[in-house]
Amino acid sequence: MEKITSFTIDHLKLKPGVYVSRIDHVEGHPVTTFDLRMTSPNDEPVMNTAEMHTIEHLAATFLRNHSEYGSKTIYFGPMGCRTGFYLLLSGAYVSRNIVPLMREMFAFIAGFEGSVPGACAKDCGNYLDMNLPMARYLAGKYLSDVLENISEDRLNYPD
Repeated sequence: MEKITSFTIDHLKLKPGVYVSRIDHVEGHPVTTFDLRMTSPNDEPVMNTAEMHTIEHLAATFLRNHSEYGSKTIYFGPMGCRTGFYLLLSGAYVSRNIVPLMREMFAFIAGFEGSVPGACAKDCGNYLDMNLPMARYLAGKYLSDVLENISEDRLNYPD
């Protein structure tokens, strides 16, 4: 069996960034999968599920309500390795295309106050596993350390 594309990336060289993981064509229409890497794999501690779950709820809500990208958002969710998230958008993009959107989204998460959307038993299958303070911290760190002055090496997978 062939390795899938994401397993061919050298995770020992991968740093936090915004990467195009792949572009697929569904019935002739492009769908771009982004790798939003928030921690250095196998180097930094992974994120805990509570803060990832909170980021997922806030980011998905933000994206689905976005005036430009709401109708283009197919999926936002966590990586199993807990080092980042996947974002799937309808259309063909390069990483730099969505940096302004990611800045806006992670600023929204970093500054979010109040009840996390969908964080109740009726709306979520694991609503008690949430950590808003840590989600805010991680979003702010990603925003300041990666997104605000992102360099080309954080927009393209390492060789």
